[in-house]
Amino acid sequence: MTTTTVCRSSKHIDLPCIHKVAWYAPLAWLQAGSQDFRTYWLQSLGYGVLFAALGYALVHASWTSPHLAMTLTTGFLLVAPFLALAFYELSQRRELAARGGRIGTWFGSARQNLASIGLLAVVLAIMLSAWERLSAIIVGIHLGTARVPDASLAWLFSGDNQAFILAFVAAGAVMAAIVFAISVVSIPMLMDRQVDVVTAIMTSLAAVRENPAAMLLWAALITGLSGLGVATDFVGLAVIFPILGHATWHAYRGLVSR
Repeated sequence: MTTTTVCRSSKHIDLPCIHKVAWYAPLAWLQAGSQDFRTYWLQSLGYGVLFAALGYALVHASWTSPHLAMTLTTGFLLVAPFLALAFYELSQRRELAARGGRIGTWFGSARQNLASIGLLAVVLAIMLSAWERLSAIIVGIHLGTARVPDASLAWLFSGDNQAFILAFVAAGAVMAAIVFAISVVSIPMLMDRQVDVVTAIMTSLAAVRENPAAMLLWAALITGLSGLGVATDFVGLAVIFPILGHATWHAYRGLVSR
C-alpha cells in the first residue's frame, strides 16, 4: 500500500507527520485487528464479554426511560475510544514482540502519561453528558406533554415519528463526527508517546483532514459493526468491540509517522 507523508510545521505546536493512506486502508486495519484478536483471544474475548455485559445491563436497566436508553446505546460509540485501552495495550505488546523489543509491565507506557489520558477521558465524558441532554431535549420537543407508549423505543423509531428519527440521527451524527475526529488516533498516541492532550487531539484532527475518504470508510465500519453488535442484544459486541479496538491501534500506526 503506497502512502505519502504530510508534515505541517507550526511555531505553536509540534505535531508528528501524517501519512496519507488509500481509501481502503481501514480494511487492512481490520484485518490486522483480527490477527491481534486471534493472538490474544482469551484476554480480548474476556474484555469484550465484560464490556458487552456492562452495556447490556446499563441499557436494559434504563429501558423505561427512552432518551436514557438511547443515550447509553449510542453513547457507547462516544466513549469507546477510552474503553478500548486494554486492546491498544495488547496490540502494542504484540507489535513489540514481533520487533524483538522489550515488553514492559502492563500499561507501563499509559501510566507514564496518565494525566493526559485521564483528561481526554474527561472530554469524552463531557461529550457523553452533552449528548444525554441533547437527546432528552429532542425527545421532549417531539413528545410535548404526551406520554411515551409502553413500546417506547419501538414506537419512537416507528414510521409515525419520521421527524423525530431525522432529528435524532442528524444530531447524533454531528456529535459522533466531532468525537471521532478528536479521538480517532489520540488515545493510542497518548499511550505510545509522552505528548499532551492538545497535541494528541490536533494530530487526530490532522489525520482526518488529510485522509477524508479513508476516515469516512473507517467511521462507517465502526458505526456499522458496532450497530450490528448492539442489534444482536450485545452478544456480537463481545467479539466486534475487541477487533475494532485492536484495529484502532493499527489505524494509529498507519496514520501517524513514528
